This record gives sequence, structure tokens and C-alpha cells, in this order.
Amino acid sequence: MANQIETFISVETHNRDRVSVGFRWILVAPIAIFLATFDSLSPHMMSWFSGLLVFPVLLALVFRGKYPSYVLTFNHALLELCNRVTAYVLLLHDGYPSIERDPRVGIIFPDIEGGKRVNQYLPLVKWALAIPLYVVGLAYTIASIVMTIVGWFAILFTGTLPQSVASINLGVIAFWNRVVGYAFILVTDEYPSFSLN
Repeated sequence: MANQIETFISVETHNRDRVSVGFRWILVAPIAIFLATFDSLSPHMMSWFSGLLVFPVLLALVFRGKYPSYVLTFNHALLELCNRVTAYVLLLHDGYPSIERDPRVGIIFPDIEGGKRVNQYLPLVKWALAIPLYVVGLAYTIASIVMTIVGWFAILFTGTLPQSVASINLGVIAFWNRVVGYAFILVTDEYPSFSLN
């Protein structure tokens, strides 16, 4: 997986804060609103990716063969923010998501050498090649929602997040990061694995 996005999230399974978990969906509202403001960057296209810059990258790669470093930095920071919020919502830890970098949640992009390591024309079809990944990802997302509900009750009653819930939710986040890295922010040409690892 050296040429894929790598995801690192520090998971808390024991001694969980039952009060914050009980009101997690209310507590996440301010940071979710902050994250939603990035959608205004792309109101007509790809807004479901919370403002990740997709179309400029596609144009730069196809016509110039380069990946602008400032766009890479922006996409990296925004994807990490999305992951911090997602990890909080999926009960992986109790710490409120920071709008700045947080050592508990990290994303590592493969080295693309300014676009030299990615195919110049493959970005035109990657979104279509990833259709099987979207279907599998939808099934994984449904499983993650079910496991989050199980984890929610487990934390409320025992104060502990089951390891199986943590593993599945972490795997689903990592899976979607690989798909987004391949099909949309175009940081790799290596087709993502269908596994949750």
C-alpha cells in the first residue's frame, strides 16, 4: 500500500466518556457546520467531498502534467479535517475534532513528485474505473453505521468501545480515503484494495 493514502487514527476503546458519547450528534454540530462551509468552494460539482479541489487537479494534470503543490497541501489538510470529524462521529475517540492538525488523526499521501508519478491522462477515467469501489464502499458504510450504533450502546452501558467496532470503522475510513485519493484528488494511479486493511 505504499502508493496509497495511509490513514492513522488513535483509537480509544476503554474509559470512554459516556456523557459526550450520549450527545455526540449534538456536540458535532459546530464542527460539522464549519466543515460544510468548504462546500461553497465547489457548489456545482463534487460538493459531497466537502470542498476537496478535484477539477483544478484534473485540469493541471491533463494539460500540464503537474500537480500544484498548494492544491495538494489544501486537499491534504481538508481530508485530515474530514477524518477528524468522521473519527469523532464514529466514536473512535472522545477528543473534540480540532480545526488544526491533531496527532490523533493523520493522513499520509504517497510521494507524487509534483505529478511526475501519476499518469497524465488516466485522471479522465479514474472516477469511472472506481465504480466497483463505490458499490463495495456503500456496503462498508452501511456496516459502519450499524457498528457505530452497536458501539454507541456499548459505550453508554459499559464505557468501552468493542474492538470489532473500532476495527471496522477505522477500516471504512481508510478504505474511503484510498478511494478518494485514487479517483478524485488523484494522488495515486494504484487501484485501491477492496479490503478494510
